[in-house]
Amino acid sequence: MNPTGFLRKKSSTMSQFQDVVIVGGGAAGCAVAYYLAKSGIKSTVIERDGIAANASGYSAGGLNPLEGAGIPGPLGPLAIRSYRMHAEIAPELTELSGVDFGYKVISSIRVAFDQSELSEMQTTHDTFQSADADFSAEWLDASQLRGMEPRLSPSAIRALDTHGNAVLSSHRYTLALAKSAETMGAKVVSGTVTGVRVSGGRVTAVLTDSGEISCDAVVFATGPWAGQVEEWLGIHVPIEPFKGEILRMKLDGPPLGRDYHSADVDLNHREDTQIWVGATEERVGFDRNPSAKARAESLRTATNLMPAMKDAELVLHTACLRPLSPDWMPIVGSAPGWDNAYLATGAGKKGILISPGMGKAVANLITTGETDMPVEGFGPERFAEDKSNIPSPSTG
Repeated sequence: MNPTGFLRKKSSTMSQFQDVVIVGGGAAGCAVAYYLAKSGIKSTVIERDGIAANASGYSAGGLNPLEGAGIPGPLGPLAIRSYRMHAEIAPELTELSGVDFGYKVISSIRVAFDQSELSEMQTTHDTFQSADADFSAEWLDASQLRGMEPRLSPSAIRALDTHGNAVLSSHRYTLALAKSAETMGAKVVSGTVTGVRVSGGRVTAVLTDSGEISCDAVVFATGPWAGQVEEWLGIHVPIEPFKGEILRMKLDGPPLGRDYHSADVDLNHREDTQIWVGATEERVGFDRNPSAKARAESLRTATNLMPAMKDAELVLHTACLRPLSPDWMPIVGSAPGWDNAYLATGAGKKGILISPGMGKAVANLITTGETDMPVEGFGPERFAEDKSNIPSPSTG
């Protein structure tokens, strides 16, 4: 069934319902609430652990629209569109929420230790140079690099200085989305969703551990916990947890001033002069515990890039689970076979970057049945042929 926008289906009993229930208080879910609120639609965000309590709260907050899985490629248009949206909404989010999440454009240095690394870096150089005027790239020789940051390894042979990416505090950004939506009439409630009530191809209520909330539309932004949605709706949502760990460290001496990257590690310059080291990538199920193995490996690679890091103080070691789909592309759109159920998940390592695009796309689909956001091909129906082990829809 193709949704036509629930606003066209309002009845005289609408006041008894929440317009939209959003399951999940990460960046994607809160972005949906924000864009719905801007359209005058009230929503209720249900979050079990707290806003930005999972992956959205632990990302390094980098907004890089020109590189990564699917870029250039299918994700490219949504990535650059979302990047522009971040710049547009940052002032409004800060004003509405009172939360300063530190959005700014930065420079990043990619460091090479071997000639074999230069080919990929040349591709990055060409990508940044061929983008619009907001992006640029410049080669640095070894002496220029060490003049910029003498603490880097003397084994570095060349570097690429790229400008145009942006950065923010992912935790505070997600809070700002939620608080801005609340300012415009949304609600955020704490609770665990246990199922849904359905009738005639529609979800009529979301069931929680403290009662049920009737609704005219529902959005599942459940991150890596999409298996529950499969149970509730009887559709295939192939999302797996993709663990990432980051070390937040303090290094004596002047702040880095830039982000530095090698083929093995990122040294991200963040507020309070911290250096965020990471992030690792592991498929280990739903294990969210920081591991000694990841800590040792991150420290090893960080020290290879900057030997002074061996003396840095470990402030905090974090771990989170990113939602990853089989093709590494997000799942954005209406749930197959349902008139009023939608998904916004599966963004993997690009979740913070593309959250505005995902949020606006789903809000558009709910209110009008269509969107001009470049999300074609990202709908959950692309996985519909794999029907193995999918239970029948759950009514709670």
